This record gives sequence, structure tokens and C-alpha cells, in this order.
Amino acid sequence: MKRLLTIHESDIYLGKDNIDPKDFRERSAARAVVLNSNNQVALLKANTFNYHKLPGGGVEDNEDMQLALKRELLEEIGCAADVIAEVGEVVEYRDKWGLKQTSHCYLVKQVGEQQAPSFTQSEIDEGFEIIWADNIDSAIELLKQDQPQNYDGLFIQRRDTALLQAAKESI
Repeated sequence: MKRLLTIHESDIYLGKDNIDPKDFRERSAARAVVLNSNNQVALLKANTFNYHKLPGGGVEDNEDMQLALKRELLEEIGCAADVIAEVGEVVEYRDKWGLKQTSHCYLVKQVGEQQAPSFTQSEIDEGFEIIWADNIDSAIELLKQDQPQNYDGLFIQRRDTALLQAAKESI
């Protein structure tokens, strides 16, 4: 999968030195730009911290990337989806957590009816709600306007804006 962006702590906090990531734990994640039949784009809004994000999450050990993606979509936005194309990957070095995260993103089409999500307690605490942006441009604009109020949200905003922009080019 094509690397679209690498985000370091210094990209988020200008002038901050990056920590050497040699001892960082590594995490893979599967994410999606989900289009419904009206070409609306699914986003999760984290109301507590004032940002939007693409649905998706961590890939378990030995789990197939696309199967992990389908599991995450059912959990977070309550829908099945078919993969249309690869979008690309973004690597984040989150010094605060000692984490190197690689997010693999796909363009997908919703299949069937949407069901209720199965939010984790953490997602409930962050005030997650599903929203459908009118189109990919609206989704990009929502993320650009966000003002994340937590550490993770700052990375997510930069990562998911890049993923949406890359997906727009493949539509």
C-alpha cells in the first residue's frame, strides 16, 4: 500500500524534538472512507474532544487487514461494506504513548442496512456519534474545521484529512 504521509510529534507541536522511535511498540490499524448509496461519507464525531474521524481501528495479531476493517465497520458504524480500492497508509509516531501506528485505509461502499454500532466504553466516554457528511468534500471540510482538544485528536485530524484527500482522488 502506498505511503501517503508520516506524522511526527514535531509536525503537531512545532519546534518540539522527536523521540527516537526504536523502542516504540507498533500497531496496525484498518480504516475506511465509507460511501453509502448517496455517496455520503461516514464519520465518527468525538464530541468530548471536538474532532471527527474515519471509522476503523486496531488489527489483532494474525488478523487479515480487510477482515479487521469489516469487523471495525460493524462495531463503529453498524454496517457491512465492500472494498472498492486501496487509499493508502499513514504512519504516526506518537511520542507520548511510545507508539508507531500504521493506518491502512480503503475506499468502501456500504452494503445493506445500517445497524446500531457497538461502541466501547471509551468511545461512549468520548461522546462518539455517527454522522454522514453530504460528500467527500464536506467530510474534508469538517475535519479541517475541527479544533481537537486532546493529544490523539491532533494526530487523527491530520491523518484522516490526508486519507480523505487521497480517497477523493481515487473516486
